[in-house]
Amino acid sequence: MKTSTKTRQLTVLGLLTGILLLMAYTPLGYLNIGPLAISFNVIPVALAAITLGPAGGAAAGAVFGLTSFLQCIGVGGVSSMGVVLFGINPVLAFIQRFVPRLLDGLLLGYIFRGVKKASNARLSCFVTGFFSAFLNTLFFMTALVVLFGNTEYMQGLIGGKNIILFVCGFVGINAVCEMVSSTIITGAVGFALLKAGLVNRD
Repeated sequence: MKTSTKTRQLTVLGLLTGILLLMAYTPLGYLNIGPLAISFNVIPVALAAITLGPAGGAAAGAVFGLTSFLQCIGVGGVSSMGVVLFGINPVLAFIQRFVPRLLDGLLLGYIFRGVKKASNARLSCFVTGFFSAFLNTLFFMTALVVLFGNTEYMQGLIGGKNIILFVCGFVGINAVCEMVSSTIITGAVGFALLKAGLVNRD
């Protein structure tokens, strides 16, 4: 790989990481509604996956996961649910906050590549945007239920409901807003990056 290409990739990753940190530590990244927040931080992760592939997506996802975990201890904002989960088990709280975002970014890189080969780069930007929010919600809630489902806190939230109905009702409008915003913004910005030559056309 040419030095100029490496430099470009590091520059793009640094820029997207900076945007992600700005969003994570300001109201730009979260819209708090109830115990869960609508997160727009999946968008820089998706853009990193589009421009830098699975490795770049994973790196940005790791940053997102780390900032999400830090909110459990009041760094860069406070997650009411995160505080409770951290009090129950700090290690599991870290796994539940960090791993889903890392996997999200990693898989988005492969999703973008796969859709681009099957159709075109422009459509793949929008598809990647949708899946950035969809997978983030899926992985986050799966980890929450698997790791903390038997705790008194979670049992109180579930309230005897079917687990699938609970998840759908719990994420509700939050997940829909994330998917719509991520699809539109990632698609538009991703296509602009494509036109600017920052996305590999191959």
